[in-house]
Amino acid sequence: MLRSPRGCPWDREQTHESIKGYLVEEVFEVIDALESSDFDEFKEELGDLLLQIVFHARMAEEAGRFDIDDVIREISAKLKRRHTHIFGEVELETVDEVISRWEEIKAGEKERPSYLSGVPQSMPSLAMSQKLQAKAARVGFDWPDDEGILDKLAEEIDELRRTKPHSPERTEEFGDILFTLVNYGRHLDVDTELALRRVNRKFRRRFAGMERLAREADIDFESLSLEEKDRLWNKVKEEIDDDD
Repeated sequence: MLRSPRGCPWDREQTHESIKGYLVEEVFEVIDALESSDFDEFKEELGDLLLQIVFHARMAEEAGRFDIDDVIREISAKLKRRHTHIFGEVELETVDEVISRWEEIKAGEKERPSYLSGVPQSMPSLAMSQKLQAKAARVGFDWPDDEGILDKLAEEIDELRRTKPHSPERTEEFGDILFTLVNYGRHLDVDTELALRRVNRKFRRRFAGMERLAREADIDFESLSLEEKDRLWNKVKEEIDDDD
Protein backbone atom coordinates (compact mmCIF):
# COMPACT_ATOMS: atom_id res chain seq x y z
CA MET A 1 0.00 0.00 0.00
CA LEU A 2 2.72 2.50 0.99
CA ARG A 3 4.69 1.74 -2.18
CA SER A 4 1.65 1.86 -4.47
CA PRO A 5 1.09 4.75 -6.93
CA ARG A 6 -1.37 6.27 -4.43
CA GLY A 7 0.86 5.52 -1.46
CA CYS A 8 3.36 7.62 0.45
CA PRO A 9 5.72 9.76 -1.73
CA TRP A 10 8.62 9.10 0.67
CA ASP A 11 8.12 5.33 0.69
CA ARG A 12 7.85 5.17 -3.09
CA GLU A 13 11.23 6.91 -3.52
CA GLN A 14 13.21 4.58 -1.23
CA THR A 15 15.71 1.97 -2.40
CA HIS A 16 17.58 -0.84 -0.65
CA GLU A 17 20.57 1.49 -0.38
CA SER A 18 18.65 4.51 0.92
CA ILE A 19 17.08 2.66 3.88
CA LYS A 20 19.89 0.29 4.86
CA GLY A 21 20.92 2.65 7.67
CA TYR A 22 17.47 2.31 9.22
CA LEU A 23 17.88 -1.46 9.29
CA VAL A 24 21.08 -1.14 11.34
CA GLU A 25 19.48 1.49 13.59
CA GLU A 26 16.44 -0.67 14.28
CA VAL A 27 18.61 -3.65 15.26
CA PHE A 28 20.35 -1.56 17.91
CA GLU A 29 17.05 -0.14 19.15
CA VAL A 30 15.78 -3.72 19.59
CA ILE A 31 18.89 -4.53 21.63
CA ASP A 32 18.48 -1.38 23.75
CA ALA A 33 14.87 -2.29 24.53
CA LEU A 34 15.82 -5.87 25.40
CA GLU A 35 18.65 -4.81 27.69
CA SER A 36 16.37 -2.36 29.50
CA SER A 37 13.88 -5.21 30.16
CA ASP A 38 11.11 -2.95 28.83
CA PHE A 39 9.10 -5.58 27.00
CA ASP A 40 6.46 -3.17 25.74
CA GLU A 41 9.27 -1.23 24.08
CA PHE A 42 10.86 -4.51 22.97
CA LYS A 43 7.61 -5.53 21.27
CA GLU A 44 7.38 -2.18 19.48
CA GLU A 45 11.00 -2.27 18.32
CA LEU A 46 10.63 -5.82 17.00
CA GLY A 47 7.74 -4.49 14.93
CA ASP A 48 9.93 -1.69 13.58
CA LEU A 49 12.60 -4.22 12.65
CA LEU A 50 10.01 -6.45 10.98
CA LEU A 51 8.84 -3.43 8.95
CA GLN A 52 12.35 -3.04 7.56
CA ILE A 53 12.42 -6.70 6.52
CA VAL A 54 9.02 -6.42 4.83
CA PHE A 55 10.07 -3.15 3.17
CA HIS A 56 13.18 -4.72 1.62
CA ALA A 57 11.23 -7.79 0.54
CA ARG A 58 8.60 -5.59 -1.11
CA MET A 59 11.23 -3.70 -3.10
CA ALA A 60 12.80 -7.01 -4.15
CA GLU A 61 9.37 -8.24 -5.26
CA GLU A 62 8.87 -5.12 -7.39
CA ALA A 63 12.19 -5.84 -9.08
CA GLY A 64 11.16 -9.44 -9.75
CA ARG A 65 13.81 -10.93 -7.45
CA PHE A 66 11.86 -12.49 -4.55
CA ASP A 67 9.01 -11.73 -2.14
CA ILE A 68 8.39 -12.11 1.58
CA ASP A 69 7.04 -15.65 1.11
CA ASP A 70 10.35 -16.61 -0.50
CA VAL A 71 12.21 -15.18 2.51
CA ILE A 72 10.11 -17.26 4.91
CA ARG A 73 10.47 -20.41 2.82
CA GLU A 74 14.24 -19.91 2.64
CA ILE A 75 14.75 -19.62 6.39
CA SER A 76 12.35 -22.49 7.08
CA ALA A 77 14.26 -24.76 4.68
CA LYS A 78 17.59 -23.70 6.19
CA LEU A 79 16.47 -24.47 9.74
CA LYS A 80 15.24 -27.91 8.72
CA ARG A 81 18.41 -28.59 6.74
CA ARG A 82 20.71 -27.64 9.61
CA HIS A 83 18.70 -29.39 12.35
CA THR A 84 19.24 -32.93 11.15
CA HIS A 85 18.95 -34.13 14.75
CA ILE A 86 15.36 -32.84 14.78
CA PHE A 87 14.18 -33.30 11.20
CA GLY A 88 16.51 -36.13 10.20
CA GLU A 89 18.05 -39.34 11.48
CA VAL A 90 21.20 -37.88 13.10
CA GLU A 91 21.47 -38.19 16.89
CA LEU A 92 23.15 -35.29 18.70
CA GLU A 93 23.14 -34.90 22.48
CA THR A 94 25.35 -31.93 23.42
CA VAL A 95 25.45 -28.28 22.43
CA ASP A 96 28.99 -28.71 21.09
CA GLU A 97 27.82 -31.54 18.85
CA VAL A 98 24.96 -29.41 17.55
CA ILE A 99 27.28 -26.46 16.79
CA SER A 100 29.82 -28.73 15.09
CA ARG A 101 27.13 -30.31 12.92
CA TRP A 102 25.64 -26.89 12.11
CA GLU A 103 29.03 -25.61 10.91
CA GLU A 104 29.63 -28.79 8.92
CA ILE A 105 26.30 -28.47 7.09
CA LYS A 106 26.79 -24.73 6.59
CA ALA A 107 30.24 -25.32 5.05
CA GLY A 108 28.73 -27.74 2.55
CA GLU A 109 26.00 -25.35 1.44
CA LYS A 110 28.20 -22.73 -0.18
CA GLU A 111 31.65 -22.61 -1.69
CA ARG A 112 33.65 -20.52 0.76
CA PRO A 113 37.27 -19.49 0.09
CA SER A 114 38.14 -19.31 3.79
CA TYR A 115 37.05 -20.64 7.16
CA LEU A 116 36.46 -16.99 8.06
CA SER A 117 34.07 -16.40 5.15
CA GLY A 118 30.58 -15.46 6.24
CA VAL A 119 31.62 -13.00 8.95
CA PRO A 120 29.95 -9.73 7.85
CA GLN A 121 32.36 -6.85 7.23
CA SER A 122 29.78 -4.41 8.61
CA MET A 123 29.59 -6.03 12.05
CA PRO A 124 30.63 -3.86 15.03
CA SER A 125 34.39 -4.27 15.40
CA LEU A 126 34.40 -5.98 18.79
CA ALA A 127 31.72 -8.44 17.73
CA MET A 128 33.56 -9.12 14.47
CA SER A 129 36.81 -9.81 16.34
CA GLN A 130 35.08 -12.29 18.61
CA LYS A 131 33.40 -14.02 15.66
CA LEU A 132 36.63 -14.25 13.66
CA GLN A 133 38.53 -15.67 16.62
CA ALA A 134 35.79 -18.18 17.43
CA LYS A 135 35.80 -19.45 13.83
CA ALA A 136 39.60 -19.75 13.86
CA ALA A 137 39.43 -21.62 17.17
CA ARG A 138 37.08 -24.23 15.67
CA VAL A 139 39.86 -25.32 13.33
CA GLY A 140 42.49 -25.40 16.06
CA PHE A 141 44.01 -21.91 15.76
CA ASP A 142 43.69 -20.73 19.34
CA TRP A 143 45.63 -20.19 22.55
CA PRO A 144 45.80 -23.37 24.64
CA ASP A 145 45.20 -21.45 27.89
CA ASP A 146 44.40 -18.01 29.31
CA GLU A 147 47.96 -17.36 30.50
CA GLY A 148 49.26 -17.30 26.94
CA ILE A 149 46.77 -14.58 26.05
CA LEU A 150 47.75 -12.48 29.08
CA ASP A 151 51.43 -12.80 28.12
CA LYS A 152 50.51 -11.67 24.61
CA LEU A 153 48.55 -8.73 26.03
CA ALA A 154 51.58 -7.60 28.05
CA GLU A 155 53.70 -7.88 24.90
CA GLU A 156 51.24 -5.79 22.88
CA ILE A 157 51.08 -3.08 25.58
CA ASP A 158 54.88 -2.91 25.61
CA GLU A 159 54.90 -2.53 21.83
CA LEU A 160 52.34 0.30 22.06
CA ARG A 161 54.53 2.15 24.55
CA ARG A 162 57.40 2.14 22.05
CA THR A 163 55.39 3.74 19.22
CA LYS A 164 55.56 7.40 18.29
CA PRO A 165 52.60 9.72 19.03
CA HIS A 166 50.07 10.13 16.20
CA SER A 167 51.77 7.44 14.10
CA PRO A 168 49.96 4.74 12.09
CA GLU A 169 51.92 2.19 14.13
CA ARG A 170 50.34 3.47 17.34
CA THR A 171 46.84 2.95 15.94
CA GLU A 172 47.72 -0.54 14.77
CA GLU A 173 49.35 -1.53 18.06
CA PHE A 174 46.35 -0.24 19.99
CA GLY A 175 44.16 -2.36 17.72
CA ASP A 176 46.32 -5.38 18.55
CA ILE A 177 45.64 -4.77 22.25
CA LEU A 178 41.88 -4.63 21.66
CA PHE A 179 42.02 -7.78 19.53
CA THR A 180 43.91 -9.62 22.27
CA LEU A 181 41.46 -8.43 24.92
CA VAL A 182 38.58 -9.71 22.84
CA ASN A 183 40.32 -13.08 22.64
CA TYR A 184 40.78 -13.12 26.41
CA GLY A 185 37.09 -12.28 26.87
CA ARG A 186 36.16 -15.14 24.55
CA HIS A 187 38.21 -17.53 26.68
CA LEU A 188 36.35 -16.25 29.73
CA ASP A 189 33.05 -16.82 27.89
CA VAL A 190 32.36 -13.06 27.95
CA ASP A 191 30.63 -11.37 25.02
CA THR A 192 32.92 -8.37 24.67
CA GLU A 193 30.47 -6.33 22.59
CA LEU A 194 27.77 -6.67 25.26
CA ALA A 195 30.32 -6.15 28.05
CA LEU A 196 31.41 -2.81 26.61
CA ARG A 197 27.79 -1.79 25.98
CA ARG A 198 27.05 -2.47 29.64
CA VAL A 199 30.02 -0.37 30.78
CA ASN A 200 28.99 2.42 28.39
CA ARG A 201 25.51 2.45 29.94
CA LYS A 202 27.02 2.55 33.41
CA PHE A 203 29.27 5.47 32.49
CA ARG A 204 26.35 7.41 30.96
CA ARG A 205 24.26 6.78 34.07
CA ARG A 206 26.98 7.89 36.46
CA PHE A 207 27.95 10.93 34.39
CA ALA A 208 24.32 12.04 34.23
CA GLY A 209 24.21 11.62 38.02
CA MET A 210 27.21 13.92 38.40
CA GLU A 211 25.52 16.58 36.28
CA ARG A 212 22.33 16.22 38.31
CA LEU A 213 24.16 16.70 41.61
CA ALA A 214 25.86 19.81 40.23
CA ARG A 215 22.50 21.27 39.10
CA GLU A 216 20.92 20.53 42.49
CA ALA A 217 23.77 22.40 44.18
CA ASP A 218 23.43 25.25 41.64
CA ILE A 219 27.04 24.70 40.48
CA ASP A 220 28.37 25.06 36.95
CA PHE A 221 29.53 21.52 36.18
CA GLU A 222 32.14 22.57 33.62
CA SER A 223 33.83 24.94 36.08
CA LEU A 224 34.47 22.19 38.63
CA SER A 225 38.02 20.95 39.01
CA LEU A 226 38.87 17.34 38.23
CA GLU A 227 39.15 16.66 41.97
CA GLU A 228 35.65 18.09 42.55
CA LYS A 229 34.26 16.05 39.67
CA ASP A 230 35.86 12.93 41.15
CA ARG A 231 34.07 13.60 44.44
CA LEU A 232 30.75 13.85 42.58
CA TRP A 233 31.58 10.64 40.70
CA ASN A 234 32.23 8.75 43.94
CA LYS A 235 29.03 10.12 45.46
CA VAL A 236 27.03 8.95 42.45
CA LYS A 237 28.65 5.50 42.70
CA GLU A 238 27.35 5.22 46.25
CA GLU A 239 23.84 6.28 45.22
CA ILE A 240 23.32 4.28 42.04
CA ASP A 241 22.89 0.53 41.90
CA ASP A 242 25.02 -0.56 38.96
CA ASP A 243 23.47 -3.98 38.60
CA ASP A 244 21.63 -4.05 35.27
